[in-house]
Amino acid sequence: MSDTTTPYRVLARKYRPQTFAEVIGQEAMVRTLSNAIATGRIAHAFMLTGVRGVGKTTTARIIARALNCVGPDGQGGPTITPCGHCANCRAIAEDRHVDVIEMDAASRTGVDDIRDLTEGVRYRPVSARWKVYIIDEVHMLSKNAFNALLKTLEEPPPDVIFIFATTEVHRVPVTVLSRCQRFALRRVPVEQLVAHCRKIAEAEGVAIAPAALGLIARAADGSVRDGLSLLDQAIALGGERIEEEAVRDMLGIADRSLVWDLFAAVMRGDAAGALAQMDALYQGGADPAMVLQDLLELTHFLTRLRLAPEAGAGDPLEEGDRDRALPLAAALAMPVLARAWQMLLKGLEEVQNAPAPMQAAQMVLLRLAYVADLPVPADLVRALSTGETSASAIGPRALQPAAVAEAPATVAPGPSARRIESAVAAGSAMIVAPRLAPESPPAASFDPMPQSFAEVVRLFDERREAIIVAHLKAHVHLVAFEPGRIELRPTEAAPSNLINQLSQRLMEWTGARWLIARSDADGAPTLAEAEARRESAVRTEVAGHPLVRAVMDAFPGATITAVRERFAAAEDGDAAAVDVGGEPGDDAVSAAEDEGP
Repeated sequence: MSDTTTPYRVLARKYRPQTFAEVIGQEAMVRTLSNAIATGRIAHAFMLTGVRGVGKTTTARIIARALNCVGPDGQGGPTITPCGHCANCRAIAEDRHVDVIEMDAASRTGVDDIRDLTEGVRYRPVSARWKVYIIDEVHMLSKNAFNALLKTLEEPPPDVIFIFATTEVHRVPVTVLSRCQRFALRRVPVEQLVAHCRKIAEAEGVAIAPAALGLIARAADGSVRDGLSLLDQAIALGGERIEEEAVRDMLGIADRSLVWDLFAAVMRGDAAGALAQMDALYQGGADPAMVLQDLLELTHFLTRLRLAPEAGAGDPLEEGDRDRALPLAAALAMPVLARAWQMLLKGLEEVQNAPAPMQAAQMVLLRLAYVADLPVPADLVRALSTGETSASAIGPRALQPAAVAEAPATVAPGPSARRIESAVAAGSAMIVAPRLAPESPPAASFDPMPQSFAEVVRLFDERREAIIVAHLKAHVHLVAFEPGRIELRPTEAAPSNLINQLSQRLMEWTGARWLIARSDADGAPTLAEAEARRESAVRTEVAGHPLVRAVMDAFPGATITAVRERFAAAEDGDAAAVDVGGEPGDDAVSAAEDEGP
């Protein structure tokens, strides 16, 4: 005697919505479609877009049932609440209705497949009110297949409706999109996913901890199907009682309290403690990349809390972390949090690409612990400006209360004095120091005759002649200039028709005839060479600035790596920014800060 059993149905299929009322997280779309069906304003083609698992195919089937439902008595019309009992509703739900044709464009991409489809469009429905074509992953169709579909899509028979679904709407031709009524299905919020999973768990007779539900909902990333698949997996793992620890083990997520301990150790500059915490997490099965991802989330949460104390309300995980997060958010300055975010973001990429992820994660934590001892930029400027370089003046700031923002320090007036601003990030210091005065701003109009060769180059730059500008700067030596006449010596790297192009463009833009002659004289240095000499002069001037020398003394072994323009002071002219590289040079992050990120 054979033993017959009912095959198990996964939760994503067992609890698939059968009516619009059961669809979660898509209120705007449901309201629009419901009104359209109720008023008879039904489009001939729909485009459903969104990430995987938010209900695109499910919505398409509900539309097909809503349009073809005839009610239990067989006399009903289109309805927003299909009965689920009539022949049409049952056949569509079981994927066997002859007039509802589903096509997977990922496996049937060719023009012949679309021709077969358009040939069937000519025939009236066999038993349903409308013949419905559901094409999933429509972006996978070939260009010729889209072209074959266009005419039919624009003028289909009155009893035919097309419903397209895609996760990559940018790959669908605009000519197709313009013929469809488009609905963008959004990611389902964490709160709604938690409530949905709790409801299904209760229906399955499973008790699940609220924190475990929060982990599943966050890991689903807005996808209902992914959330139900994870819940299915958790039920198989934990049975009738699912705890947070079991879900963490299943997802490879570190214990939240241990991650907080790791973050606190790093922010204290406790490198040994941070490595010990990381090793404990790793031995417990946590993935190094996931640990850094958790640290990124904590940094983001703390930054939000510092600016908005009500942040995280409604999120099951963040709500539970508020008691521990609030003191840290108050103690960590915004520049410190911004620096940690940038270093963790870069470190996560390194861990993901490293041959040994654990070692890469340890190096990221060491860098974070190292910079925890560095001061925030404004404190360093104040200390250097007043001559205080002791540990008490510029000591560790990571877990001290954030200082109240003050006005930028200034240097006493003198022949070379300028407004000073600094930024320290990942072992580098940025000092704002003097630079040479810039050239005059470009003329607002192109009509006047350029009065210098530099204005000629600027005119070509404003006209977006990038190639000619590059040659004028790097491969032309000016011999003589006056408005309407240029004498120059092109180098061998300059194109042979450069002079003709100059003459034609200038006559077209200025309305005057220009005489441009080739000369054998040496002429002036190229504009690129002149700029290089100017930058060298700026670097020399910056290196001799008293405050720069003070920074070099405060950071032994540091070198000036770059001089960049930062701002123009109204009373002192322009300023330049100097990158001073310290020990962790490869990981230096320079950022202008004035008590903010």
